[in-house]
Amino acid sequence: MLLSAEQIEALQELGQRIASALPDAVRETHMSKDELVVSVNRHDIVQVLTLLRDDPNCMFKQLVDVCGVDWPDQDERFEVVYNLLSLKHNQRVRVRLTTSEDQPVPSVVEVFSSANWFEREVWDMYGVVFSGHPDLRRLLTDYGFEGHPLRKDFPLTGTMEVRYDDEQARVVYEPVRLTQDFRNFDFLSPWEGALDPAVDAAARALPGDEKATG
Repeated sequence: MLLSAEQIEALQELGQRIASALPDAVRETHMSKDELVVSVNRHDIVQVLTLLRDDPNCMFKQLVDVCGVDWPDQDERFEVVYNLLSLKHNQRVRVRLTTSEDQPVPSVVEVFSSANWFEREVWDMYGVVFSGHPDLRRLLTDYGFEGHPLRKDFPLTGTMEVRYDDEQARVVYEPVRLTQDFRNFDFLSPWEGALDPAVDAAARALPGDEKATG
């Protein structure tokens, strides 16, 4: 959604008010693609979201989403992002913080009840721990799932597969077994030998090639 110059200016002023109200909690505020982004300290997230919810200049009563981002090369590899909406002022704000695998993030369930499942999803997908969460367990993956599938270092094939075993008459879990090795493609054609100079040109012809030479 494109914002008017007045709306952008209002968001910039809002960012300054937030930073002034919580100078020790807010690291920076800036505009990104017509959106106000507020970067905060991890341990101050409850205080920041409480202000955004209750302050008359903010009134961000709806927590739309909590999501994660993985930056494996950074010391604190994870970002936790909170997207909020103010119906009162017709504004949106994005709050973000950074954390690592062994640094828990305070849960904001007491501020926004909708954070319950959002935080469970971030834990499931990225492994970010939320301290004080009333029921932090997996949400999208199966029982006994190993790892966190949205981490950049998680294998594309996964680690376990589930299948029904006719002999045992039950569902079984077992390590992933690939039926064939990975193949390197030339990005021009999936057919093996298509660019092999040792293969006769006529044999290398693909359906549709006559259109390019006709």
